[in-house]
Parts: sequence; structure tokens; C-alpha cells
Amino acid sequence: MSGHSKWSTIKRKKASTDAKRGAVFTRLAREIALAAREGGGDPDVNFTLRLAVDRAKAANMPNDNIDRAIKRGTGEDKDSATLEQIVYEGYAPHGVALMIECVSDNRNRTVADLRHILTRHNGSLGETGSVAWQFAQIAFYEFSIAGRNEDEVFELAVEAGADDVEFDEGEAQIVGPVDAFKKIGDALKSAGIKIDDAGLRMQPNQEIALGPSETLQVMRVIEAVEELDDVQNVFSNLTISDEVLAEIAA
Repeated sequence: MSGHSKWSTIKRKKASTDAKRGAVFTRLAREIALAAREGGGDPDVNFTLRLAVDRAKAANMPNDNIDRAIKRGTGEDKDSATLEQIVYEGYAPHGVALMIECVSDNRNRTVADLRHILTRHNGSLGETGSVAWQFAQIAFYEFSIAGRNEDEVFELAVEAGADDVEFDEGEAQIVGPVDAFKKIGDALKSAGIKIDDAGLRMQPNQEIALGPSETLQVMRVIEAVEELDDVQNVFSNLTISDEVLAEIAA
């Protein structure tokens, strides 16, 4: 499991007790709304929506909030502004490439906020296509394997179309092609596995490593970008050493 993935796991586990729970709920609501808009408002039929709702419930998001988000996505809530999913490309310091997934009801506000944060931290916002060629979209799953056999989990994932499975400290990470996303999820659900995190992610074709101080500098930029209300996910081609990871986690 890469350092960057470990850091993402730490942040996800921290989110349930984070003081900024309101911001967490906002992101989850937008994720639910988008999933409902793309595939309908029934979680039993819309696999992506089901995962988004499960994440919201895991974060203790009230059911009323979840229902409102679904209605916003399906168009039943006529008073809500239309949401738009946008991917921006840019650079953090030291040439680290960034792919920034946003959900916004005001594109001008979003791009202005992003440009301000990146410029302030010695980064920059790039043109469309300036960074995307360094990444490939993949299906991703993460969950605990407590009480399960690693070989059985591996076989289950591969039979469902996964490209690779990694195990680390009781956690499993599955990656695979985008078109296998639902099949892998259905296989995990059928096996009674509770999914902690899942989605379509941007995976760098080649990672770069920096020294401890430079890595921390880049991670501070990424965290600043992630704190923006319109930002859903930030992906980079930075790999994080265990030394730096331990310092950040502390």
C-alpha cells in the first residue's frame, strides 16, 4: 500500500471525529447528489449511489440530509442550484502533478479559489491536458480483512476483474479497470465484506519521491486545496516515505 494511500486512509478514519464535520457532510451530500443525477435515486439499483450513501451513514450524516441530497440529484428539489462536476489540473511545488476533482454550483468561484490557494503555496493551475496524461483512471476499493483469509480475498477480487490486491496492516486495497467497478463491488457485497472506501480514482503512471521537508511542503498544499468546499478529491504523483508519513500522522 503506497504512502499516499496510507495517508488517505488516515484522513478518512479521522473524518468521523473531525471538527469540520459540516464540511464533510457538504462533500458527502454533493457526492450523493451527483450519483443520483447520473444513475437515479434508488441505491438498490444505483451502485455508485449506494456506496455514497454508505459513506455518508458511516460519517453519521443524518438521514434527512441524505434524502435531500438524493432529491437534489434527481431534480425533485427544484430550489437547489445545479451542481457541476469539474476536474482541474495543476502543480504543487517541486513539480508534483495534481488532479483536482470538484463539484460546484459556481465554476468561476471554484477556479478562483483554486488559483488563489495554489499560487499562495508556490503552485499553479494548469491548462486542460497539461497534467492528465500522467494519470490513468482506475476502480478502487479499500476495506478491513479482519477474520478473512488473504488468499480467498485475492481470488474473489481477481475473479471479479481486479488487476491487483494489496494487503497491509489488516487492510486490503483493490485496483482494477473502470468497467469492473460494479462487478468487484457486487462480489465484495455478496461475500459480506463491508467496504470502507471505494470509487474511481486517478492513479499516476509514475510516482516521484521527494525529501522529507519537500514532501511535507507538498502535503500542506494538498491539504489546503482539500479544505476548499468545492473540492471532492485531490490526486497527485507524489509518493510518501514511511518517515514522512509517520511525522504527518503524529
